Amino acid sequence: MVTRLPLPGVDGAALVDLVVAERAGGPNAAYFAGLGAEWRQRVEQYSLERGNPETIPDWPAIAAYRKRFLTLYKNPRPGSSQLPVITELRNRRLQFCPSCGEEGTPNTLDHYLPKERFPHFAIVPHNLTPMCDICQQAKDNDFLDGVGNRIFLHPYFDEFPVEQIIQLVIGRPFESPTQFQLRPHQDLPDHFAALVKRHMDGLELDRRYGSFFRDEYLRLLRLAKEARDHGLDIRENVSAFKRLHRLKAANLWPHIFYVAVEADEELMDYIFDGELPDNV
Repeated sequence: MVTRLPLPGVDGAALVDLVVAERAGGPNAAYFAGLGAEWRQRVEQYSLERGNPETIPDWPAIAAYRKRFLTLYKNPRPGSSQLPVITELRNRRLQFCPSCGEEGTPNTLDHYLPKERFPHFAIVPHNLTPMCDICQQAKDNDFLDGVGNRIFLHPYFDEFPVEQIIQLVIGRPFESPTQFQLRPHQDLPDHFAALVKRHMDGLELDRRYGSFFRDEYLRLLRLAKEARDHGLDIRENVSAFKRLHRLKAANLWPHIFYVAVEADEELMDYIFDGELPDNV
C-alpha cells in the first residue's frame, strides 16, 4: 500500500523555464516561448493542489501538440535540463513498490497524472513516481472515477492520520482460512477510507494480495509446528517478524500480515497450542 516518499529535490517550475529557454534555437522555439508562462503556472498549480486531478484541469489548447511535450520525456537530448532529472528518478532504488507495498525494486516511473492526458506534466519531477510493472498495468491511464473522484493515492503528497492505512482480517477456520479480507484501516476517517478503497480497487490489490497471504499463512503454520518441536513460543516470533518488516515500511504486505496475526487473539492462541493440520 502507498508509502509516503520524499519530494524530488527539483523545482518543476524552474525546470520548465530551463526547458523553454533550451528550445530557443530549435524548430519549436516560437511555440514554447508563447506558452512558457502558462506552462510554468500550471506546474506551480500542480504542487499547490498536491497533484490532485479533482482540482487540476487538463490543457486542451496543447492537445494537438502533445508530441512536442512527450518527446521531452521519451527522447531527451544529451545535455538537456530534464535528462539528469529523469535519469536520477529512474535510478532511484527502493526495496518495495510505494503504490502497492509489494517487496522488490520497482523498475518503472509512473506519471501520476497520465502523460497522454497531461503532456505538460510529462517531465515534472513531482508527477513521476516509482511503480512496479503490475501496478502500472492496472493503473493504466486512469485518474478519476465515473463521478469525478480521484482514484489513486499520491506517494509524494498524501498524508494520513494513521501510519498503516490498510488492514487485513484473517478468516476461519484456522486450519485453512477461506478468506483474507483487505480493507481500509478502521481508524481512518470516512473520506480517507473511501480514497484508500478506490486505490485498492484501482490496483486490483485484493486479487494480488490473496495468493501472498495464503502462502504466508501456510508458512506461519509451519513455523508454529517448528517452534513447538523446539520448545519455543511462536507468539514471540510473530512479534519479532512484525517489527522486522516494520523497519522497511508500515504498509508492506508482510507487515500488514503479521499485524493482523498479532491482533487476532484467537489465532495467536491457536498457533501456540491449537491442533495444527497434518500437512504442515
